[in-house]
Amino acid sequence: MPDYKDDIIWWNKFKEGDKQAFDSLFRHYYPVLFQYGSRLCPDTFLLEDSIQELFIELWQSKSSSQVQSVKAYLLKSLRYKLFRQLKKIQTDRPVDHLEEEMNFEVSHDQFLILQEEKNQVNRKIIDAVNKLPNRQKEIVFLKIYQGLNYEEISEIMGINYQVARNLFHQSVRSLRMLIM
Repeated sequence: MPDYKDDIIWWNKFKEGDKQAFDSLFRHYYPVLFQYGSRLCPDTFLLEDSIQELFIELWQSKSSSQVQSVKAYLLKSLRYKLFRQLKKIQTDRPVDHLEEEMNFEVSHDQFLILQEEKNQVNRKIIDAVNKLPNRQKEIVFLKIYQGLNYEEISEIMGINYQVARNLFHQSVRSLRMLIM
């Protein structure tokens, strides 16, 4: 699979009907999507079905919409698909509060640094991150662990660019206060 910069080339080949490019995109992004989706939805079967359904729909539609970041597009699509599935399942809850209640979890292995002397600091950071509200946990995960920029994050989370920046900076301030 090509590096991040070549994803658009593979995406365009897939849009032209190249099955090998589609297969490469699926194999490259399945682990990323699964990892992100498992933070939003604890039901592994629902998550796996949603990822497969996402790729089936992509292959069938091959929409002509321009994509600036394949990773951001796929993460946003999966997030939306999971939200719709959870909305169907949880009909007893008000729909407008369901997205805020999606439980986004950050696990210890995502922030462990290779050097053993930093383990204690990492545990402190993780404990602090898990004390953040769900949207702040999600933006910390997307920005730090996934390495996405604010435009990609705003697209995935359905918020504007400035709100994404503000939310991330607010999350960092909260983390500092929790760690100190």
